[in-house]
Amino acid sequence: MRILGIDPGTATTGYGVVDYRAGKEKMVAYGTIKTEAGMAMPLRLHHIKLQLDQLLQEYLPDKVAVEEIFYNRNSKTVISVAQSRGVVLMTAAAAGLPVLEYTPLQVKQAVVGYGNADKKQVQLMVQRILGMKEIPRPDDAADALAIAICGLHSNRLGEL
Repeated sequence: MRILGIDPGTATTGYGVVDYRAGKEKMVAYGTIKTEAGMAMPLRLHHIKLQLDQLLQEYLPDKVAVEEIFYNRNSKTVISVAQSRGVVLMTAAAAGLPVLEYTPLQVKQAVVGYGNADKKQVQLMVQRILGMKEIPRPDDAADALAIAICGLHSNRLGEL
């Protein structure tokens, strides 16, 4: 099983590809899709779509896991993240891939075992689960790996 985890955003979208084989999680790749600050929103979203298409073709995931929107007091931020998330959902659907959606609480519970875990705890557990020498950076990519791990754990538990 291979899952592409996505932490959506318009400036930075994190991605993480994780395999589950022989009873073990294995990190395949991670990184970010970045857009320029001065870019018009339609062009930013198109850039994200093109980069996601490339990731889907390169890594051939079985499923895509994406984080649900965390409400922020800044409605402008929520709207822009929602637009990016919509591009992720549409791109995965166009590729014929099942989409798994998780709240930040579900991701923390799956990775750390505690829904109120802080970002550092999640990063340390991602590092440990995937046997990485260092904590994955930047934060968006580490979050995407955590989302992918959540998808794998949920799948293993038969929740999908």
